[in-house]
Amino acid sequence: MTCAPLRLKKNADKRLRAGHLWIYSNEVDTAATPLAGFSAGQQAVVESSTGKPLAIATVNPNTLICGRVVSRDTQYTLDKSLLVHRIKIALGLRERLFSEPYYRLVYGDSDLLPGLVVDRFGDYLVVQISTWGMEAVKEDIVEALVKVLKPAGILFRNNGSGRKLEALPEYIETPWGEVPDGVSLIENNTQFVAPVRDGQKTGWFYDHRPARAQLNQWVKGARVLDVFSYIGGWGVQAAVAGAEEVYCVDSSATALEYVHQNAELNGVGEKVATFEGDAFAALKELHAGEQRFDVVVVDPPAFIKRKKDIRAGEQAYRRINELAMRLLKRDGLLVSCSCSMHLERDRLLDTLRAASRHLDRNLQLVAECHQGADHPIHPAIAETAYIKALFCRVTV
Repeated sequence: MTCAPLRLKKNADKRLRAGHLWIYSNEVDTAATPLAGFSAGQQAVVESSTGKPLAIATVNPNTLICGRVVSRDTQYTLDKSLLVHRIKIALGLRERLFSEPYYRLVYGDSDLLPGLVVDRFGDYLVVQISTWGMEAVKEDIVEALVKVLKPAGILFRNNGSGRKLEALPEYIETPWGEVPDGVSLIENNTQFVAPVRDGQKTGWFYDHRPARAQLNQWVKGARVLDVFSYIGGWGVQAAVAGAEEVYCVDSSATALEYVHQNAELNGVGEKVATFEGDAFAALKELHAGEQRFDVVVVDPPAFIKRKKDIRAGEQAYRRINELAMRLLKRDGLLVSCSCSMHLERDRLLDTLRAASRHLDRNLQLVAECHQGADHPIHPAIAETAYIKALFCRVTV
């Protein structure tokens, strides 16, 4: 493949040389190489201001992040061969970590495949593409996955918010084999069925696996509330780990049907109850009903999706965690989570401190967890580290 040059301005190559993979549109020497000359998804040879080749990148001329490095060696473009190589390297890490084939197989930039996410559910793979660069080679992606893993089926869940940022069309399709609506997985010795076709994201959230394992050590004999439960990742595992009673709160009736299905699958159906409704309203109603819990887990969707949302998002985290603390018994455990990359860990902790003081309660941070090792962090890209789970003892 012959790639056109993409020339950078003077000193604009510093981040790339330091390990970053992104190129911003204001770093491009558009006089030498106009972005208008590139089509979305086209590959380019990134050059320094002096014309020295630096890398191969995919280009989207219509976005702020206009280039994403896929290879430091300009001999290798993004094709089936490179995809096979990168997927094998990613697989090697996961097979070293997990004895069973249930994990995030490819985590975008961190696996040097920007714009590509692949979750593995045994013989089934669920793929999300969020850049034009990956969209342009989606047939190669399928062929590479088939060559490396020989799956029974591959599902494209290409309908996420990331695609809207790149002006990509949204669709769900099965380019290889067959994939059922619900697939099985095992996490922390608990079985689940995940709705990969109609559920959130890829159908499951592997990123909180270590935090859920941590929680399972705290719940024996406890009364547990799982807020924003989705299909019961926290709550059902808590029941399996010995919780006496579990309430799962979610706004989706379909998700709560899966909670019951997953609880029955693990023989803990009698322990698990569900509460359908808006989380804020549900917590207020539980408080009005004088319900109290030993453990409350708050794992909301990202309240802060963009930097401009930080103030309002922090207020939402404060409100939901304060409501959660009101439902704790005198010596309870709050597990407060955030998947907002724009909310720093210290800001989340400060939010919890402020909420506890407003209620005149004492707070101790007793443990914390980050995303699982199948979501490795790229040391030059802060955005790849997004998961926070703070375990806080709240006392009177």
